[in-house]
Amino acid sequence: MWFCARFNVPTVLLMLSLLTSCTPAAPLNFLARNGAWTVSTDKYGPGSRNGVDIYTPTGAVNAPVIVFFYGGNWQSGDKETYRFVAASLAARGYVTIVPDYRVYPAVRIAGILQDGAQAFAWAKRNAGRFGGDPRHMFLMGHSAGAHIAAMLTLDGSWLARVGLNSRRDIAGLIGVAGPYDFLPLHDKTLEAVFAGGDLTRTQPISFVAGNEPPVLLMTGRQDTTVDPGNTTRLAARLRSKGDDVTEIEYPAIGHLAIVGAFSPVLKLLAPVLDDVDAFVEAHAKSPNQMRGEAAR
Repeated sequence: MWFCARFNVPTVLLMLSLLTSCTPAAPLNFLARNGAWTVSTDKYGPGSRNGVDIYTPTGAVNAPVIVFFYGGNWQSGDKETYRFVAASLAARGYVTIVPDYRVYPAVRIAGILQDGAQAFAWAKRNAGRFGGDPRHMFLMGHSAGAHIAAMLTLDGSWLARVGLNSRRDIAGLIGVAGPYDFLPLHDKTLEAVFAGGDLTRTQPISFVAGNEPPVLLMTGRQDTTVDPGNTTRLAARLRSKGDDVTEIEYPAIGHLAIVGAFSPVLKLLAPVLDDVDAFVEAHAKSPNQMRGEAAR
């Protein structure tokens, strides 16, 4: 009784993860093992890191589709770790697709973005199989995954390589605690990840030119891993070009808590899921898409 009275549910979960030497996501994924959705697996390419998990809401018909890229400093991560995020989005009625992708040192940033573009193209081609609407495709990511999502959205060259148009084929970008403007580099490994050319071409903020899809940028004021200034600067650049951008800074959370808050048991940390919900509902049919369709 004393234990339950003294600690709230989020604190208990975090303590359990430490005591059992598991990742902080493990108890959240355990609690997300069942719901009004089903999960299936497929592949968008031949490699061992080219798999996708698809979370399909029960009875989905022409539902918006969210392709979620996880973080891991461009060096690690796997789709199963983010079951709690995908399950929460699917529970709100969104077909949610979580791809794996190659990471450093197997590839540098170009290979990572190539995989991201291939995964998005696969999701668009196959959305209808899972009750999704390929006209309502959203890119979303956390941390390094937000960088990937932003690069695919803002630098149209990556999706052009797979026959898509980032201004027409993306209904919206959702960035969670992302690095969008982080030069100069001060880490030897990141210097290797991004080596091979003009470093400004690796920064999402460099590609803002106007007429971008709608953007939702979320960050935590207490984030000490990715400077919240990345969000502030990208939002300001988008506004300067007349783009539709929603910027949200949650005052009391940091880099991991902001993604943890997608779990129902941690939702009191920040209303991230409600804010994503509102954004997707508002932009499920973006002006960019309608202009693209009218031009065809």
